[in-house]
Formats: sequence, structure tokens, C-alpha cells
Amino acid sequence: MMIDSTTEVWIRLGVFIGVLALMMCWEALTPNRKSPVSKLARWTSNFGLIFLGSLVVRLLIPAGLGAVALWAQQHNIGLWNQFSVSLWWSIPITVVLFDCLIYWQHRLFHRVPLLWRLHRVHHADPHIDVSTGLRFHPIEIGLSIAIKLVAVVLLGAPLMAILIFEVLLNATAMFSHANIALPKNIEQLLRKVIVTQTMHRIHHSQIVSETDSNFGFNLSIWDRLFASYTQTAKNGDMGINIGLKEYPTEKSNSNLVHLLLMPFKNKPD
Repeated sequence: MMIDSTTEVWIRLGVFIGVLALMMCWEALTPNRKSPVSKLARWTSNFGLIFLGSLVVRLLIPAGLGAVALWAQQHNIGLWNQFSVSLWWSIPITVVLFDCLIYWQHRLFHRVPLLWRLHRVHHADPHIDVSTGLRFHPIEIGLSIAIKLVAVVLLGAPLMAILIFEVLLNATAMFSHANIALPKNIEQLLRKVIVTQTMHRIHHSQIVSETDSNFGFNLSIWDRLFASYTQTAKNGDMGINIGLKEYPTEKSNSNLVHLLLMPFKNKPD
């Protein structure tokens, strides 16, 4: 199937809206837990950050990563473009490599204090639902795009691989953060391959050792492979205290202005 960068954008948007709507309906029908703060306040800020992050992406790469992939292909730049490798090999390998890249990017944002200042905007959410999966500071979004851009160029990533990866990244981020609980037997089976809600909620625990585990977004193998996997939360799934202790109030953890300023302040107001 031949696609161009414009088609890529529309496919990504369509899948994004579809998965978002599905998860929101699922959460409304069978929520796992109740939010401790106003849904209106949280969603206004979370979706506000999503909108601002989208603007940053549009400003940095107006035509999207797909256009960068096409440019690299046209100029014979990147690893895959140096060899006659079948797309049947280069596409799945690229998707897996990019998933591993995002895993390590995530760990890096936890490890480096300056980057954690940005990433704590995501972790300060006192509740976890589909909107949390997209709640990132615009500067973190910009840095993530820059990292992926470099990877696209160095690897000479095929356009189809970028499309598949970006669709999977957004869809699995919304899925793993959704405020739902799968039947235990299904959840245990799924987490052998992908990151589930129960697995990822541990990552949003206020217990530091749990926060610094389960970094994966899509494939769950990376946490097992690189020794960052936590099977169960110390206090059980329903006993997890979500968020960051230093941001206990609705104003500090759910106000858009405060979230935008959070990386630049040592303490909440």
C-alpha cells in the first residue's frame, strides 16, 4: 500500500479519535476508580496540554515525521536506505526498535533531574484515565519529537513503519492509561505481550520504587528484558495512590497554568 505524508496524518487522526472515543465510553460504563478531583478541571487541563503539544509538533515538523522519512528515502540517507532490505523485514524491525527507543527515552526522563521536571507534569495527575496517556508538557513533546526525528533519519525508517509506530504509540498510551480493569485472566495473558492498565498503574504510584518501574508504553518485553518490571503493586491495584505527593491539591495538579509552569518551579504554590 502506497501512502504519502498527508494520508499518514489523516490515518493517525482517525485512529486517535476512534481509540479515544472507545476508551472514554469504556471508562464511563465500567470505571476502575473514581477521580479525587473534578473531572472538568482535569480534562480541561489535560486536553489543553494535548492541544498545545499538537501545536508544538506542527511548528517543529509541519509535514510530520512521515515527510522526514520520505526525504531521507529520496536522499538515500539512513541505514535501511543503504541496503536492499525488503519492507517485510525493515518495517517490523523499525517498529520494534522505535518502541525500544521510547522505552529508554521514558527511563531517561525519570533519571535526569532536568528532564524529570518536565515529565512530572504527566505523573502529577492525581487520577489516571485515557486523558493521562496524552498529558505531557509541550516542551517534553518537542524533545520527544526531536529524538524520533533523529532516529528516523539515522535509520532511514520506512514511511509505513512510522505510520504504524505512531498509531500504535498513541493508541497503546491511551489504552494503558484508561481507567478500566480487564478480567484478571485476560489481563495476565495480554501483559505477556503488551502493557496493560493494571501493569501501568503501578508506574503512576507514589511509591518511588514503583514509579521507577514498568516504563513500557506498548510492548511489555522491555521492562522484563532490562530489569524494570514490577508484577504487582505493594498495596494491590486498588491500593495504589496515584500522582505525586508534592502536588496534593487540585490547583497544583490539575490547573493548566500551574502545569505549564511546573517544570520551572521547585515547589508548588
